[in-house]
This record gives sequence, structure tokens and C-alpha cells, in this order.
Amino acid sequence: MPPIALPHDAKAGPTKPEVRAVVGSKLALEPDDHFAEVGSCTGAITIEAAQRAGRVTAIERKPERLETTEQNLAANEDSIRADVELRNAEAPDGLPDDADALFLGGSRNFEAVLDHAVDTEVDRVVMNVSRLEVAGRATEAFRERDLLEEVVQFQVSHGYELAGATSFDSDNPVYMLVGSATPDETDAEVSR
Repeated sequence: MPPIALPHDAKAGPTKPEVRAVVGSKLALEPDDHFAEVGSCTGAITIEAAQRAGRVTAIERKPERLETTEQNLAANEDSIRADVELRNAEAPDGLPDDADALFLGGSRNFEAVLDHAVDTEVDRVVMNVSRLEVAGRATEAFRERDLLEEVVQFQVSHGYELAGATSFDSDNPVYMLVGSATPDETDAEVSR
């Protein structure tokens, strides 16, 4: 996929390209998938999902950020293959009942969003968190709902020239929670 353009700023984000690459690998979107996102902000994840999935529903509670998502989507229209619907709503309101994959880019109301994922049996759930305390609460919430498959913590550093050599500036670490609300086939066989 070509790099995406994000000419419009939402005064928050965007999710860094390296983090988006990991999110994309964990979501493993297919052309017939319906992808849902909570907290579209700049639209970086929305755009990359729309290059892979068949349908995208992105929720954003702040109208000005939703406008930024719309503008950045328009700047990438040639690479978008999905039907994209943007909704100005506070999640879990506005989330579809038929999503195959769900990304939570923010931590507001995440427990209710995870409940929705469980109720609608979302196959792939990914949540990014940048604050340690929230990561702990989110991990516990994933466990309580029997969603948790893995927690990944990573940090990216970018090189820059310093006195004729290379030094590094590091981005903030990201905690990524990955799970599924789809019943495991072995669980289904055991219950028969």
C-alpha cells in the first residue's frame, strides 16, 4: 500500500506509521470485512483500514475531529476501496452490530465498547493505550470479558544526526491489547 497522506491536523494523533503497521497486522483485514473504529481523530487508521476492508464504520465524538477524518479521507480517495461511514457519536453508541474487526484508539468508555464487542461477537479487537494506568485497567477489562489473547508493548525510535553520528529520539511507548470475542471452535466442540 502506498503511504497515506494526512494533510489535515486534529490536534491529536495521528497514530504513528510503525504503530499502524502493527495494528494492521493484528487486525488482518480482508476485502469482505466490516471494520469499526472508535476515535477516528485524524483518520489514519480509518484510511488504512479502508484500503483493505470492504466496509468501514468510524465513530468520533468530537465534530471537529470527524471533519478532519473526512478531509484526510478525501485526500486519500484514490486508494480507498471500502464503503466508509463516519458517525459523530459517543461509543458504544453508533457502533455496528456486524463488525468483523474493531479498533479502539482511545480509552473513553472502553469497558462499554468491549461489552458491545462481546455482545456482537467481534472476531478481532485491538486497543492502543499510551498511559500505563489505563493499560492496566484495559488489560483487566479484556480478561474479565475473556477477550485477551495478547498484550504487546513496543516503542519506536527515530534516528537523527548528532555531531556527525546517529542518535535516536524515542516515541512514547504503546501498549496494544489484542483479542477476540468470537467463541473458540474448541470451546464450541467441548459444549456439544
